[in-house]
Amino acid sequence: MIQKKICMLGATGVGKTSLVRRFVQSIYSEKYHSTIGVKIDKKSVRVGDEDVNLLLWDLQGEDREFKIRPSFLRGASGYFIVVDLTRHETFVTAFSIQQMVEREVGPLPFIVLFNKNDLTEQIDILPTELEQMINFGWKMFRTSAKSGERVEEAFQKLAEKMLAADAA
Repeated sequence: MIQKKICMLGATGVGKTSLVRRFVQSIYSEKYHSTIGVKIDKKSVRVGDEDVNLLLWDLQGEDREFKIRPSFLRGASGYFIVVDLTRHETFVTAFSIQQMVEREVGPLPFIVLFNKNDLTEQIDILPTELEQMINFGWKMFRTSAKSGERVEEAFQKLAEKMLAADAA
């Protein structure tokens, strides 16, 4: 079985842990518990005729007091950058995180998850800003850990991108 490490990156409180719990256990909780350091989960997916064991590294969110440690990224095959659609500053943080990963470990397959898409009345990111990421060639999904919207699809797509990168 193929094993791939995926890092969950983003600002504090964007829903990284909730997305992992939705993907791995199919559950959602309203209770917020900030991740300290890293929490590791795993789940297997099928990509073509391959079983892929995903090791999901849910990293502590980046904020003024904490910056993601590059050492956590070692051995990663891909990553998600999670953005909270209701907090514009998390959109800005996404760019700095992507630049840091590129600088520290080089180009890796990644997908941007615009989470909390269920909170339509509170969205604080403009459609033109979303298009900006598309223009950079970034793959993205609008997700909701609460409803499960596009969560499975996003993880499946990143697994496919990682295997395609190995084959290239």
